[in-house]
Amino acid sequence: MSVRTEKVASLVKELVSEIFQGNFSMQEYGLMTVTEVRMSPDLKIAKVFVSIFGDAERKRKTLAQLEVQKSFIRSELGHNLSLKFTPAISFYLDESLDNAMRIEDILNKIHKESKDGTEPPEA
Repeated sequence: MSVRTEKVASLVKELVSEIFQGNFSMQEYGLMTVTEVRMSPDLKIAKVFVSIFGDAERKRKTLAQLEVQKSFIRSELGHNLSLKFTPAISFYLDESLDNAMRIEDILNKIHKESKDGTEPPEA
């Protein structure tokens, strides 16, 4: 990725986070965090990765609501971004935090079992 692409991705991440914070209620959408933005080389497409706190149903519902609000988010982004074209936005669920928490729980369980002197169950 070029330096310009990385800078634009960083700016888009910051602006989309601000749009979420200022326009979407936590009660309706849940806790959302923009974890990463990947821009196409021509800066016309932004893949926005979002981490959503909650169960699978909450995540599915929030992603669906974001898809409905995509044109509003893109419009707000266009007002604050000084590019020739406002990038098209695609939202993706980022489950890396969930995976990290799951791995940490497994490691903690193994650590606890090794302290207790019991053998961890075979996987």
